Amino acid sequence: MKFELPDADATATLGRALARTRPAHGVIHLQGDLGAGKSTLARALLRELGVTGAIRSPTYTLVERYAVAGGEAWHLDLYRIGDPGELDFLGLDAVDTVLWLVEWPERGARALPPPDLRVALELLGNGRVAEITACLPRSNEWLTNAAAAFTAGDLHA
Repeated sequence: MKFELPDADATATLGRALARTRPAHGVIHLQGDLGAGKSTLARALLRELGVTGAIRSPTYTLVERYAVAGGEAWHLDLYRIGDPGELDFLGLDAVDTVLWLVEWPERGARALPPPDLRVALELLGNGRVAEITACLPRSNEWLTNAAAAFTAGDLHA
């Protein structure tokens, strides 16, 4: 499913739609070049889930953890990972999070849980295009509900 995002506000609106419709547990893989809007979408999603204060980029820490309803959300940025084995030191297999947001997931290969949704962001003129794929059968409902919420247009901050 494709979404045209003419500006950063539209990208944030998509993040809010994903947050409002998320299931109890979910994994989102965020893909796209530098500057494509992955962090903008992740920040809006986390903010909508009630995260207050600074939402830091995990570019250097690799992972940032946030308290959300029902548990923790983990925001990972794997841009600096050279080998998926480097993730062993983060203890990802020992954590039961309610939401995973993973930027540059291809660098984590099999060390990551399978995604419910894959969000591929691409620059298009001054805006972006997001193509979201439901990767698991259970994820179709999440994608359908998020698309309806985004289209309804009542998701402004």
